[in-house]
Amino acid sequence: MTERITYKDAGVDIDAANVATSRIRRLAQTTFNANVLSDIGSFGGMFNGLFPQMREPVLVASCDGVGTKLKIAFASGIHNTVGYDLVSHCISDILVQGARPLFFLDYIATGKLDPAIIEQVIEGMARGCREGGLALLGGETAEMPEFYPDGEYDIAGFIVGVVDRHRIINGSRITAGDVVLGLPSLGLHTNGYSLARKLLLDIAGYQIDSEVPELGGSVATVLLKPHKNYLPLLDGLIDHDGLIKGLAHITGGGLVDNIPRILPENVDVMIEDGSWPVLPVYQLMQRIGNVPVEDMRRTFNLGIGMVIITAPDNQSLIENHLAGLGETCYRIGNVVDGDGKVRFA
Repeated sequence: MTERITYKDAGVDIDAANVATSRIRRLAQTTFNANVLSDIGSFGGMFNGLFPQMREPVLVASCDGVGTKLKIAFASGIHNTVGYDLVSHCISDILVQGARPLFFLDYIATGKLDPAIIEQVIEGMARGCREGGLALLGGETAEMPEFYPDGEYDIAGFIVGVVDRHRIINGSRITAGDVVLGLPSLGLHTNGYSLARKLLLDIAGYQIDSEVPELGGSVATVLLKPHKNYLPLLDGLIDHDGLIKGLAHITGGGLVDNIPRILPENVDVMIEDGSWPVLPVYQLMQRIGNVPVEDMRRTFNLGIGMVIITAPDNQSLIENHLAGLGETCYRIGNVVDGDGKVRFA
């Protein structure tokens, strides 16, 4: 007689999934607002689509992940930061077009579902959603035996925001003579981790818990520094018509590849080397691997996580606004005649 084989025997534990869902529901509900019309566990998340305060609302959507930063979470056993990183990254991706976030969906896939780990990941997401004023509306947690190594998982995030059409920020008004301002990053954010792990762990031989005095903490502490959420800093600026001409979220590709995404074809941005403090972790990694400066510029944010382009007359207004929030802002360059590229001086 054939032995009885259950789904659990094949590696999928429905009971564990139910435990995880109950923990997720509790955390997600802390992000709900009056526009949420459904609960976690529904087949689809429902959100009120009325925007009476807007003349012509435009929905803005994006999705992303956090890349191999997850490897640092696995090695360190710290799982309550990567979910926050994911939300912050997605918020900034739609913020650059002037959109405020409405709701967030997540996808988590793992080989063997551990409700405690999933809860930590979702705790970070919920914290990011509360900070950004958006609802964690739903998601998917997939247990996929033999697909991921034990103890590992992948996460992805999906965000929807809204902006009134006349307040869309798309870079089309950028002209030669405009100024380029940079908002600091806290660390690597969510990009460049494959190179960072190779340099710090493989070549330099640090362990994940090694204390590195010149970095002021352990490798894990430095590499898990959160992806900064720029919405609270720009919230009081994006509604001023014409104040901000362009915003660039500095992710993979660095300043070199991200700023051109918002430039008209007839201008360049000239970045002034030394106009902001490069974070010590970048200086250390470049020394360890003798990394060419061109690779550093296209792999990492180098300490600038968001770029603002504005007219010279508006520079002081923006700087004063940010200073009132306790935020540093650097003038890192200017817009010049060109053909849509970033140059360094």
